Amino acid sequence: MSVTTDARPFSATLRASTLQVHEKANYSTYMRALLGGELTQEGYTQLAIQYYFIYGAIEAASDRMAGHPVGGEFVFDELRRLPHLERDLAHLAGPDWRSTISPLESTRAYVARVGEASSWAGGYVAHHYTRYLGDIAGGQAIRRLLEKKYDVAEAGTLFYHFEGIGSAPRFRDLYRAKLDNAPWDEAERARVIDETLVAFECNVAVFEELASRLDEYRA
Repeated sequence: MSVTTDARPFSATLRASTLQVHEKANYSTYMRALLGGELTQEGYTQLAIQYYFIYGAIEAASDRMAGHPVGGEFVFDELRRLPHLERDLAHLAGPDWRSTISPLESTRAYVARVGEASSWAGGYVAHHYTRYLGDIAGGQAIRRLLEKKYDVAEAGTLFYHFEGIGSAPRFRDLYRAKLDNAPWDEAERARVIDETLVAFECNVAVFEELASRLDEYRA
């Protein structure tokens, strides 16, 4: 019996395989309310708080993965979001933000999953890819929206500033080439796809928990 393999570059297969759950995240109730300009600034601040914990986990995994022959290829210091989030939260949540914020239960589960999955390079890449490439692309629409409808500019939107990468399209091409060239066989690629689906579902769970509190954050 012959085995049919996907002739497309792995980056294309990964994108196609996760498109449905990606759309599920993008069109979640919370994201639709945010993008529709329906929330207060506090409604966005709650998302930034969750990102602080999520990116703390991913960037701690980056520290552990640095130097790994495969995972290390995806460690980009210029992508790090924690310094930006710290400045954003000082503006959005006040100077004592560190003592006042806490993760949602869905965020705690997401952070735990990042820690577990990042014990292998493919799992680390799955979570890294899910967040950063989306931020570089679709995140720019959120940045413009925050500036226009939520009266937040510079500090408050720094999370979406990626000046360090130069040309965003060129960087995305570089990243996709690294995915295509990673030395994973078909079974390992399937594992990466599966973990990327989990990563998107983790994001959906956070958005759903935020949506459950939308009445508190409607403008």
